[in-house]
Amino acid sequence: MKKTVFATAILTAFAGTAHAQSSVTLYGLVDAGITYTNHANAKAQDLVQYADGVAQGSRWGLKGSEDLGGGLKAIFQLENGFNSGTGALGQGGDLFGRQAFVGLTQDGIGSLTLGRQYSFSTDYLGNSYANGGQTVAGNYGYHINDVDQLTSSRINNSIKFSSANFYGLTFGAMYGFSNEAGAFAGAPGTGGSSSAYSFGLNYVNGPLGIGAAYTDIRFPGSAVPSFSSTLANATAGSGATKDLATTGVGAKYSIGAATAWALWTHTNIEQLTGNMTTFNAYEAGAKYLFTPALTGALGYTYMQVKDHTNGHWNQIDASVDYALSKRTDVYLLGVYQDAKGKLANGTPLQSQIGVSTGSYLPVAGADTQLAVRAGIRVKF
Repeated sequence: MKKTVFATAILTAFAGTAHAQSSVTLYGLVDAGITYTNHANAKAQDLVQYADGVAQGSRWGLKGSEDLGGGLKAIFQLENGFNSGTGALGQGGDLFGRQAFVGLTQDGIGSLTLGRQYSFSTDYLGNSYANGGQTVAGNYGYHINDVDQLTSSRINNSIKFSSANFYGLTFGAMYGFSNEAGAFAGAPGTGGSSSAYSFGLNYVNGPLGIGAAYTDIRFPGSAVPSFSSTLANATAGSGATKDLATTGVGAKYSIGAATAWALWTHTNIEQLTGNMTTFNAYEAGAKYLFTPALTGALGYTYMQVKDHTNGHWNQIDASVDYALSKRTDVYLLGVYQDAKGKLANGTPLQSQIGVSTGSYLPVAGADTQLAVRAGIRVKF
């Protein structure tokens, strides 16, 4: 009897240990809805369309860890992006174009990971201090064309250190290799390559959060799949950008059911010709939890381009989100934008809402554009 009890206890302990040692999680979300847009083409006609991945990009992924003992774990994450309207792969058709990395994490120190990963401009600023990361405005609420890399700054062939949490302070650094012989920093044009580095610092203390990040991408037009920012190359032609460097600082504060935030980004784009174009973005917003299920939000962004044209944008967005459960919500979203001026090559700065005009909303045929959306998001 004692042997049976002892054997049962050993097996139970072993099973519990084995379970604790490793885990794999399947997760994802699907975001879909209908969007109305005015001034949707050169004739300023209206457009009603099925639009995918606005509040968040539709995705599914696998992530896991294995306990190696002494607080050390092996970790990995593979994340696929797709269009729920067509079933097509996102991120240029790559199977795991959103994220694909493996590494180690140590309690009290941090993690070291290798693969395709987000820059700290996305990790620390876009996810915490931008309207797109705070509300269902999502990809309509981020800054024009994602020129400051707040939402989809994924760096290929990268090695990344992210610190543990030290009394509210986290920090990190990463480098993305070009993987091209004789061109460590990358090379322009078809068949070229891109390299990048990024740094970030974030501090959270109760209701207060403050973050800063810097990301520098060499030859962004040579990256495969391409970065979402078309404006990075529009200033002098596709593939002509030598360097995209962006700096940002953000803060947020919560009082009861209300949260307010502010964000500034400064982006320099240097062309192969030596020409420099500068983008400045100033954003402020707030959201309020009216009930445990109902959230309202309002955001404003002013963005300017500084070359000899001095164009600018004004954007206002408002949203209401209602949670049907912990995993499912429905929402209404409105975005209005006014754009004036041209880029150095003569390209009009007519409304380009969202991170990518081809994927989210069309280039406007006027200086203003209004978009209204009703959507649903399901997480699993």
